[in-house]
Amino acid sequence: MKSFIPKLLMMVMLVLAGDRLLCETAVADEASPAAMFHEQVEPLLRKRCYGCHSHSAGTIEGGLALDWRSGWERGGDRGAVIVPGNPDESLLIRAIRHEDPELQMPAEKLSPDEIRILEEWVRGGAFDDRLVAPAVDQDPRDWWSLKPLPDPKHHSEMVPEVEGFDHPIDAFVVDRLHREGLELSEPAGRRALIRRLYYDLTGLPPDVLDVQDFVDTDNGSTFEELVDRLLESPDYGERWARHWLDAIHFADSHGYEHDVGRDNAWRFRDYVIQSLNTDTSWPRFIREQLAADVFFPDQTQLIPALGFLGAGTFDLSTYSTAPVTFAYLDRDDLVTQTMSAFMSTTANCARCHAHKFDPVTQEDYYSLQAVFAGIVKGDVPFDPNPETARQRKEMQSLAAAARAQDAGLLLAEHYQPLLTEWLSERNTGAEWVSIRPEVFVSTGGATLSLREDSTIIAGGPAPDTDIYTVSGVIDSDDRHASSATSESGSPPNNFRATGLKLELFPDESLPMNGPGRCHNGNLHLTEVRMQLFPPGAAEAIPVPIRRATADFNQDGWGVERVLDGDPKTAWGIYPKVGEPHHAVFEFEAAQSVSAGTRIVVTLKQLHGGSHLIGCFRLSLTDASVEAMQALPVAAEQALSLPESQRTPEQQLAIASYALRQVAEQRLSQLPPQESVYAAAASVTIPTGNGGRQMAAIPSPKAVHVLERGRFDKPLREVTPGALAVLEHLPARFSLPDGAAEGHRRAALADWMVHPDNVLTWRSIVNRVWHYHFGRGLCDTPGDFGRMGGVPSHPELLDWLAVWFREEARGSLKQLHRLIVTSQVYRQSSDHRPEAAAVDADNRLLWRQNRHRLDADAYRDFVLSASGRLDRTIGGPAVQHFSQRKGPQATPELDYAEFDWSSASGAGRRSIYRYVWRGIADPFMEALDFPDLGLLAPVRGFSASPLQALALYNNDFVISHSEAMAERIQQQHSETGEQMEFAVRLAWHREATETERSTMVEFVRKHGLAAFCRVLLNSNEFLFVD
Repeated sequence: MKSFIPKLLMMVMLVLAGDRLLCETAVADEASPAAMFHEQVEPLLRKRCYGCHSHSAGTIEGGLALDWRSGWERGGDRGAVIVPGNPDESLLIRAIRHEDPELQMPAEKLSPDEIRILEEWVRGGAFDDRLVAPAVDQDPRDWWSLKPLPDPKHHSEMVPEVEGFDHPIDAFVVDRLHREGLELSEPAGRRALIRRLYYDLTGLPPDVLDVQDFVDTDNGSTFEELVDRLLESPDYGERWARHWLDAIHFADSHGYEHDVGRDNAWRFRDYVIQSLNTDTSWPRFIREQLAADVFFPDQTQLIPALGFLGAGTFDLSTYSTAPVTFAYLDRDDLVTQTMSAFMSTTANCARCHAHKFDPVTQEDYYSLQAVFAGIVKGDVPFDPNPETARQRKEMQSLAAAARAQDAGLLLAEHYQPLLTEWLSERNTGAEWVSIRPEVFVSTGGATLSLREDSTIIAGGPAPDTDIYTVSGVIDSDDRHASSATSESGSPPNNFRATGLKLELFPDESLPMNGPGRCHNGNLHLTEVRMQLFPPGAAEAIPVPIRRATADFNQDGWGVERVLDGDPKTAWGIYPKVGEPHHAVFEFEAAQSVSAGTRIVVTLKQLHGGSHLIGCFRLSLTDASVEAMQALPVAAEQALSLPESQRTPEQQLAIASYALRQVAEQRLSQLPPQESVYAAAASVTIPTGNGGRQMAAIPSPKAVHVLERGRFDKPLREVTPGALAVLEHLPARFSLPDGAAEGHRRAALADWMVHPDNVLTWRSIVNRVWHYHFGRGLCDTPGDFGRMGGVPSHPELLDWLAVWFREEARGSLKQLHRLIVTSQVYRQSSDHRPEAAAVDADNRLLWRQNRHRLDADAYRDFVLSASGRLDRTIGGPAVQHFSQRKGPQATPELDYAEFDWSSASGAGRRSIYRYVWRGIADPFMEALDFPDLGLLAPVRGFSASPLQALALYNNDFVISHSEAMAERIQQQHSETGEQMEFAVRLAWHREATETERSTMVEFVRKHGLAAFCRVLLNSNEFLFVD
């Protein structure tokens, strides 16, 4: 398709770009030392330096104060820190560059841009007009977010009485407006309102017919009915899950230089969507994410909730090379995430010293680290069906008891029915039909000879390793074949093989009489494979093997290792050499063996040292699993005796073997477990070379307060706990000695959801408010401390927190309903000059805020308009890129190669994208999708030429503009009708008379796809009023 930019659109873009350039030039020309200092330098010093070097910090470390001019002029313990005009000679600049190993401030190095700002400030003369020392702050506990919430008994009395406004939110806001001489704006039109509500609650645009129905006030649904319908839509959970994933920096890869993917992370995303759609109460939502395994041990479908603990980054390089450093930094990330997301608290600022603005001590911070000292991130297995989990747990316990020969459990009455059933099946016996070898070869050069009884004996050279391949048919002359063969001597059509037996025999020609060829008579069988070639078949049918048993297993070389796929492991029989042995391999499903079917068995012996099979025979059976199994000698001997003559030891030998086989068989028949990327005491993690390895913490690690946050300078050990500042809540948790690590997480969850935890309840209502209005009542939803904002309507925030806790019982859907049904939410977003003169940034809420579609919503709106939106819910993350192996662990991704017109998953909602931390999607990044290496409680907002170019020229937009045109053309043939429908799809309104003539002419001249492309770039599409 030929790229085309309409003249009108081009003119608008040039005018906007010109204005921007003129504005930037004017700012640059007007920039003065004073402007630079107040707009760039002082905010940077406040953000990165005041924590240790200001009067508000309570102590001025090193004698250096940076919060007034005389402080840095006088200098600290090391003398003057700034030489105006000479950054290279300034101690401050050398410290922030981390040039001197003994002087690296702050511990977390400033970014290159931040360093550049301070260098330019010093180079320009270090302007600073702060001539008076600031006053020391008041008691840090005296802060709005830490004060107790109002008594719920007086909850209703908190609401101001404002005539004409019965809704509590309206009453609070209007009362505040009236004090400033302001009023609410007029209600928004119904077209604007439905689009706003759909965007806020579902992240999708309304259907054209839904808009028309709602606008038709005579027949249309009421606003309250629409609210309820959208809250019950699965789209709601998808929309609001994205907000939560931002807040906890969830993504599908590790981040850092070894940016490995997390292919099982998506199950946590699906958990969040489902929890929001089912309106899980907020306290339970917290408990599930921190300790679902402790609070709800029988509800294993909730294990994906623990993906919260694994949401953050994982520095694979540091994990491998500096495990102590990694452990502290990884826990730091988890503490930061947990306290910010649930309590809007920056506890992590106390890592190197007591928090300089909020009442958080180092003891508090490291006690929070101790909560997570028993877990590591990785893949955690689970059963999505709790009944399956119950059965698995019971059978695993039974197998463990059998291995330990726990007589008290194995001989208990509870398991007697299982034992009786196994004995009944066993007593039927198994008849084995020998495979008559016709072709038998050794890849290692050994000489294989066939004997009359179908045994094969190896002679000649004994290579280091070998592979035997035996091809043959069922031996109709075998003495065991009578029930498995017909009178003609051929296997009947209904013979269905259930297992393969490998018999090993001693022989005088073998070392130590064998049955192995090693000097000590041993052998190591690495792998067994079997294939069937039915008559006339062109390809072999592989026979999967489910389980293996043997009459004897060498320590560490059990027969189950034959099935693990590892060439370094094998089955051995030492020291029981010079004796016959046998192993039985149970098939996953019975195999039909008809007349003429060729059977091929491969025996791999790859361990080395000539650990090879010396003399063997192969045979098949159609017996049950219980009847075919190979028994240990002790159990075999015990079974040969009448039950009344068996000793207790013999009864235990039978029970331990039989019940272990029953347990293992039932375990093998259970559905395979699923995995979620989360955190637990034992997980698997990827290695740098693409493999996987176990990572486990047998018991929680000791956590110490670190001197100035240095890992090599531990001080006193701390116990699990939280913040000491909250009244009526303990700072440290009382846990019994030897308590499992999960009880630490459970204690933190209980502490967080306690009714007296004022931060938790204020945090969530403010966070929800933020997404409905574009800004929270406190405009820093991740920080309620002194470095954050203060609420514009503190009484309303407190009322909402108490209402949410007491009346809504933690129901987010009730909170949404309360907010969006208020007149404050439903008012127009139109600008009013007289109100703006009083409250320019609309903190008092005299109008609704206009929102630009965020990156996810824009993409989903485009998919909806094009008709390609795939409404499938849940499932693995969709990779909208091609992937190739990179030079190290991080792969190479190419987003431009993805085919938006036909590739699988192209139409899935943005919540289902595979989000790679270190290799961002350029299109989504241009639209301000956040960097999820960091917490993103608030998405950034930018306006740049790059965005305009991406919106107009990206393959995603071009492809879906064409798809939108095709959709329209399938429903309308006349140009005017096509234009009208396109406008309704994009703008949810009719075109005006003035617009119609211009638009029709444009469509006729440049085509419908070009017109759709313009609509998808228009402000009316990009913004929600």
